[in-house]
Amino acid sequence: MESTTRPPVRLLVFGRQGAGKGTQAVRLAEQFGVPHISTGDMLRAAVREGTEFGQRAKEIMDAGHLVSDEVMLGLISERLAQPDAVNGWLLDGFPRTLQQGKDLMALTGADGIDLALDLDVAEDVVVERISSRRVCSSCGANYSVQVPPTSPWTCDVCGGEVTQRDDDTEQAVRERLATYLLQTIPVVKWFEEQGLLATVDGVGDRDEITEELISLVTNRLF
Repeated sequence: MESTTRPPVRLLVFGRQGAGKGTQAVRLAEQFGVPHISTGDMLRAAVREGTEFGQRAKEIMDAGHLVSDEVMLGLISERLAQPDAVNGWLLDGFPRTLQQGKDLMALTGADGIDLALDLDVAEDVVVERISSRRVCSSCGANYSVQVPPTSPWTCDVCGGEVTQRDDDTEQAVRERLATYLLQTIPVVKWFEEQGLLATVDGVGDRDEITEELISLVTNRLF
């Protein structure tokens, strides 16, 4: 039987915190059979382990600031070199600055990024979303005040405690949004200039948004 080889799928997902990019990134990664690489999860894992780096990262994230470009690029470089990323990957949360974008392009090569997807959601909407978000402290599963776990603040997935993250308070959220506007919007525009950006309205039915994203990637790559 003749075998078919699908080209690698190498994607970036942008969007303000709370735009739903984590949910859509997981779905896209599953659809195209590539690892979902969330830099936020990578950093929070270091925090949970209580390492010196994790403690420093927690202080930075709680204040709504960004970890250094050098540290982030090193983490990403190691992750993309792992065997499960040989046929592609989806980066969620990186790059966050123009310099990170240029460094990532240098790392992957001029043809190393297939498409950057931007989920567009208004600031007022994401402030409400994030401030009501609750997260399992053990496995990272997401809930909200409006849609809590079945048992009061006990994770349906692993039984861990569901709480509000320190960096999900309204003050920290607004500071992160200001940081996103100042530091990340320029890299989004830069990818647009490279002809690699596709923007999707991130407000609406999640399944419909997923279908639109899948269609964009499929039409671009296959």
